[in-house]
Amino acid sequence: MKKLIAVFLLITFFISCNTQKAFSDFDFSYSKSGGYAPMYENLLIKGNKVKYSLESNGKKTNKKFNISDAEIQNIDKVLGENQFRKIIEDRKKIYDRASVTITVHKGENSGSKSDASLIMAVDQRKWENIVEVFQKIIDNNVNNTK
Repeated sequence: MKKLIAVFLLITFFISCNTQKAFSDFDFSYSKSGGYAPMYENLLIKGNKVKYSLESNGKKTNKKFNISDAEIQNIDKVLGENQFRKIIEDRKKIYDRASVTITVHKGENSGSKSDASLIMAVDQRKWENIVEVFQKIIDNNVNNTK
């Protein structure tokens, strides 16, 4: 019985490690989560391939699609123009609101920023510009094809 439990735990461990690979191997990541009615939205970009998922109000949506080189270049351009790495996060604690986290694993703008504790007022417009570029990808490839 102990051997059976050990084998089961080992299989569970390997399966869980493999399922997380899709969420760690990316160039760009946009995620939005939280709120009074919790929702979880993820946009993962690796090269030109995109994985999108949304879980909200008991409904789940998963979609895979491709984006153009121009869209990738636009993301890089917006990140650079808005100085992604220099955006300053506020440290105040905010609860019960949806927050956005953007992570970049590619190029000069590599880093991670989140508005979970808000963004400093001086950088708010820059943050909005960056969030908008990812939201447009979602709107153009997910929301318009329903």
